[in-house]
Amino acid sequence: MSDILIVDDERDIRELISDILQDEGFVTRLAGNSDDAMAAVNAEPPSLMILDIWLKDSRMDGIDILKAVKRDNPDVPVVIISGHGNVEIAVAAIKQGAYDFIEKPFNIDQLLVVIRRAMETSRLRRENQSLKRQDVTSSEMIGTSAAFRALISQLDKVTKSNGRVMLTGPAGSGKEVAARYIHAESARASAPFVTVNCAGIEPDRMEEMLFGRENAERGVEPGLLEQAHGGVVYFDEVAVMPLGTQSKILRVLVDQQFTRVGGSDKVRVDLRVVSSTNKDLDAAIKDETFRQELFHRLNVVPIAVPSLEERREDIPLLADHFVAEMHKSQGLPQRELSEDAIALMQTMIWPGNVRQLKNLVERVLILGDGTGPIEARELPGEEDHGEEDGRVVLSGALATLPLREAREAFEREYLLTQINRFGGNISRTANFVGMERSALHRKLKSLGVVTSAKSGVRVAHVDDAEDD
Repeated sequence: MSDILIVDDERDIRELISDILQDEGFVTRLAGNSDDAMAAVNAEPPSLMILDIWLKDSRMDGIDILKAVKRDNPDVPVVIISGHGNVEIAVAAIKQGAYDFIEKPFNIDQLLVVIRRAMETSRLRRENQSLKRQDVTSSEMIGTSAAFRALISQLDKVTKSNGRVMLTGPAGSGKEVAARYIHAESARASAPFVTVNCAGIEPDRMEEMLFGRENAERGVEPGLLEQAHGGVVYFDEVAVMPLGTQSKILRVLVDQQFTRVGGSDKVRVDLRVVSSTNKDLDAAIKDETFRQELFHRLNVVPIAVPSLEERREDIPLLADHFVAEMHKSQGLPQRELSEDAIALMQTMIWPGNVRQLKNLVERVLILGDGTGPIEARELPGEEDHGEEDGRVVLSGALATLPLREAREAFEREYLLTQINRFGGNISRTANFVGMERSALHRKLKSLGVVTSAKSGVRVAHVDDAEDD
């Protein structure tokens, strides 16, 4: 947007306004009827529009054009001018989204003041929206593990297209960060990224939130889909979207248009859709809680986001990243992780995945009593893994076994944990546990421990044949 579009059926008036604005350094375009005006807007939305209410020999009057422009280009400020001004017309124009109303014959200085204020207001609104979009979850992806590299490879393949992406993975694994990465690396990076938290919106308000609403008293209130126009809309936990809304979203995906609640005009949108879920959508389809047609529309490119357990090698990098992030945003101490803390974190159970790790780091930084390295004893739950007066604390189950079985159970669990900690890398595991690689292989075979590929990474587990 770089110019001002002047729409008036009187040639002398539109050329006069144009000459004055050009003298002030503005670029202008002219239209004498509704068809020319809409063609100009559709070709390239202007920075501002000066619009006459009454247009002779036109299919649409000024109010109709105003509605269409604010529907499809809500950021374009429109200044209404009219030689038949009255309060009712002015109120109607303002309700439909006009920035201001000026009666002919107008004062040139007054017109210039209104134009400059309108363009400044529009600029500030765009900047504010941009800042709001930046002040949210980061799109920075952190990791070096095989599972992480496989994920990045898949994400990079979809960033340059407009294909719909379905992100699956456990809660807290970073699906929204992956969605934001797709947006940030795409041609739509400068356009909005709008999150629809399907689980956080009341079912009876879902359609209003998505499609917006309009009525005589409050005028037009754009919904989330309209706010995302030109950019990306992210349906977080799409599995819990109400069935009635699902059918309407399906229609939006097909037609790229919808009607606001309480309205009658069609609103056209240009959207890229990214969805996510931690639910089994195949099961939801069988239970008739999710529409199969919508699934096929959303699941054009399925991408699985790995759990933290599948990328334990990334835990030190992620933890350091969160420490630096919280130091910058909250002023918390910028502490390093000790080797024993790293080792313990890589062997812990993480049902909450990356989100749980971030919360743990924040807790340690808040409750910590120093600026030195974070020690294992500071980690929540460390007592389950630690020592008591120099003695290793045994679990109840292990303490009830005979020595040989207890030793075998401990060795199996210990080696499973260490191999998975190092992403299936036997050489690194052997180096850490202090065994020759060949000796480790023999030990693993005797314990029935094998490794296999899962989500692009080697994962250790007990051989099923051994269990049988």
